[in-house]
Amino acid sequence: MNNKEMDDQPRPFQPADQSASRPSWHPGQWWREIRLAIGFFTRLPLKSPAGRAAEAARAFPIAGAVIGLIGSLIYLLAMEIGLSGLLAALLAVAATVVAGGALHEDGLADFADMLGVRGDRERKLEVMRDSRIGSYGVLALGFSTAIKVSALVGLGEPWLVAGALIAAHAMGRATLPIIMRSLPLARPNGLAVEAGKPSAAATYQGLGVALLISAFACGPGAALVSLVVAIVAAFLVSEVARRQIRGYTGDVLGAAQEIAQLAVFINLVSLA
Repeated sequence: MNNKEMDDQPRPFQPADQSASRPSWHPGQWWREIRLAIGFFTRLPLKSPAGRAAEAARAFPIAGAVIGLIGSLIYLLAMEIGLSGLLAALLAVAATVVAGGALHEDGLADFADMLGVRGDRERKLEVMRDSRIGSYGVLALGFSTAIKVSALVGLGEPWLVAGALIAAHAMGRATLPIIMRSLPLARPNGLAVEAGKPSAAATYQGLGVALLISAFACGPGAALVSLVVAIVAAFLVSEVARRQIRGYTGDVLGAAQEIAQLAVFINLVSLA
C-alpha cells in the first residue's frame, strides 16, 4: 500500500492537541483563568474571557471553592437564625447546586443511566446524550444528595461544615484535569471536546491549589488525605468510563467530580 492509499484510509477520531502552553505565574494571567473557570463552572454573573475551559485547569479548584463558600455562607446564616442542622444542610447543598447550575449533577445522572442500560458502546453514548433522566439517574441524584446532607449533619460544628463544603468542592474540580489528560475523548463533539485538554503543569498546579485551599479550610492532615481520596474516587470513575465507552465525555467529568466530592465528605466525617 502506497502513502496516498494509506492517507485515504479512515482513521479513528484523534482531536488536535489542545494542551495549553506552560501556565504563566503573572497575576493578570491568574485572574483571567479564575474568571474563565468561574464562568464555566458557575452561574455567577461574572464576565468570563474567551477561551477553552482547559486553559484555566489550575483555577478549577478556585471555582469549586467559590461554590463551596456560597454553600457555607448559606449554612452559617441558616444556623444563625435558628434553623435545624438538617434544614441548614439541605439549604447549603441546594445553594451549591444552584450556584453550579446543576452541571455536575446532570453528568452524574447521565453516567448512572449509562451504567444501567444494556447494549454496546454506541447505545451507552446515546443514553448519556438523552436529555431525559432514567431510574438509575434519579436514584444516583437521590443518594448523592442524601449522602451530602447526612455528612454535613454528621459534622455538626458549623465551621467544620463550612470547611468541608469548601474543601470537597475544590477537590472535586481539581481531579477533572487528570481525567482530561489520561483518557481519550469518547466522541468527536460535545462539551468535553469544547473544553480542550489541559497541560500537565496546569494539572499539577491545580492539585496544589486544591490542597492549599483545603488545608486552610479543614487542616493540613485532613486536606492531604482528602486529596488522595478524591483522586482515587475520580480514577475509579475514569476506569469505569474507559471500560464502558472507551473514553470520557462531559458527563463522565461531571460524575467524577460528584463521586470525588462525596468521597471527600465521607472522609472528613470519618476524621472528625
